[in-house]
Amino acid sequence: MKYISTRGQAPALGFEDAMLSGLARDGGLYVPAQWPHLGADEIAAFAGLRYEEVAFRVMKPFIGDTYEDDEFRDIIARAYQGFRHEARCPIVQIGENDFLLELHHGPTLAFKDVAMQLIGQMFEASLKRRGERVTIVGATSGDTGSAAIEAFRGLDAVDVFIMFPNGRVSEVQRRQMTTPADANVHALSVDGDFDDCQALLKDMFNDFAFRDEVHLAGVNSINWARVLAQVVYYFTSAVALGAPYRKVSFTVPTGNFGDIFAGFVARRMGLPIDRLIIATNQNNILHRTLQTGAYTKQGVIPSISPSMDIQVSSNFERALFDIYDREGPAVAALMDDLKSGAFTLSQGAQERLRLEFDSGDCSEDETLAAIATVHRMSGQIVCPHTAVGVKVAADKRISGQTPMITLATAHAAKFPDAVEQAIGLRPPLPPHMADIFARPERFSSVPRDLAKIEALIRAERRT
Repeated sequence: MKYISTRGQAPALGFEDAMLSGLARDGGLYVPAQWPHLGADEIAAFAGLRYEEVAFRVMKPFIGDTYEDDEFRDIIARAYQGFRHEARCPIVQIGENDFLLELHHGPTLAFKDVAMQLIGQMFEASLKRRGERVTIVGATSGDTGSAAIEAFRGLDAVDVFIMFPNGRVSEVQRRQMTTPADANVHALSVDGDFDDCQALLKDMFNDFAFRDEVHLAGVNSINWARVLAQVVYYFTSAVALGAPYRKVSFTVPTGNFGDIFAGFVARRMGLPIDRLIIATNQNNILHRTLQTGAYTKQGVIPSISPSMDIQVSSNFERALFDIYDREGPAVAALMDDLKSGAFTLSQGAQERLRLEFDSGDCSEDETLAAIATVHRMSGQIVCPHTAVGVKVAADKRISGQTPMITLATAHAAKFPDAVEQAIGLRPPLPPHMADIFARPERFSSVPRDLAKIEALIRAERRT
């Protein structure tokens, strides 16, 4: 399997090089040169298998011969051995035909663990074989950073620097990044919002001298391996509800478009997904784009679902690449327009996009009401991001049709203030995190200045 850039000007790479590189050198994102397809019999055979075995079968066509089969199975086993549910990503019924896909049973209580724990093991295996070391730099709106730090902390061949927007993540999210004491991890509090952090990250990748000097690697959802790992739970949850013999729909709370793009990949692979619904909070640029065809930045408004407070959804570029028939120059032109704050889809592209996705948005009051409704109707306590998904799923429900699965992206205890405001209860942290507020914090406050952040990384990384 070869990987090509969404902008069409970078050389094709194998899986391992694409994973370790992260962002293509033309500024694009790597995608497979073609989509593997699983037949109905192959999908049906997933029923009753452990999550790890389904993960092997779904990802193997993308991995190729990067790892021997036994090695890859061992990598997957190590990745998920620390999850606190035997099903890894279980589904829970909350209504007559409505389900939650719980993705928060990993070590940092967020869906990012599903991919990041796997990437940590794959990086370690690849770097050990190559005799190389890398500097991982990431940008986070809350959950990616803690998941990356947890996955890579203590590894000899990796230094990790995570940029997060100062004052725009929850206190639990921040402390998950700032309390680890391992020498190879560094939390950077940036004076700006998530889009600023993400722009700084992309600028680092486009600074080729710096990129090559520090052996820069990325684990944001710009990294194809992140998206690939997330494809698996679309298959496991759909099969549990009757796929491939009946269709299933998904509603996905999303900011950076990676999690819902994984559903797009699953559909391309042959999973019979009826509807893929984008759920946005008040920072609803993706919903507005589907409605109007214009992707126009309007500034980030802080919310109680901070991981979705994004205006530049990086993985949307991957969807555009397919929508525009994999014409890299067309995608590059749209991304150039975005530098000025907006781009406009062609009428045909907008129509094709709306055939692939539906969308909706959710206000702050509606988010709180959804948390309360889920708790009253099912006893489940959901985080505000999940609540956004539940509300949009309800708006888009078609009576008597396919089961609706809403992705439950984080544990409610990561956002206790919002949950308490909604239902009067403060969800407790699980025992392994119960003392997080007593742990000393360690982080660097940095300006929104590429040169200064690069200088800090040069000074702090181990050689």
